[in-house]
Amino acid sequence: MPLTLTLTEGVLPEGQEKVAFSRLSDAMLKWHGLAGNKAMTPNIVGSIHVLPREHTYSGSQEASVAFIEWKVPSFAFASREIQVGYIEEATNIIHELSGTLHPKERIWVNVVHAVDGAWGIAGMALNNAQLSAGGVPA
Repeated sequence: MPLTLTLTEGVLPEGQEKVAFSRLSDAMLKWHGLAGNKAMTPNIVGSIHVLPREHTYSGSQEASVAFIEWKVPSFAFASREIQVGYIEEATNIIHELSGTLHPKERIWVNVVHAVDGAWGIAGMALNNAQLSAGGVPA
């Protein structure tokens, strides 16, 4: 399940981007009851993008921002409890790691759901049933 973490330079102290990525990933697994799951944990993947301030915007103006985006199967983030809980925790992670300097109002979280059957891991097209049953290659 790919996580894309995009930050403006300086939102987090240098080196804390990796800490943020790890904590955001762990929180996603926790909220889905998958902490320590041997099939899903290795499939939490992603990237960190740190961009200069002149390349990040809010309200059509240059601004420091943080974007947390997950691409997941449609059964992930399906309950309102998970949505509310994760988004609050993820926002707090970035805010706290910034030393509380980056405003929560410029931290965005969103989730993109994949089409059932279009989840590819290790060359296998997996559907929701296969993923739910732990059919994820290790």
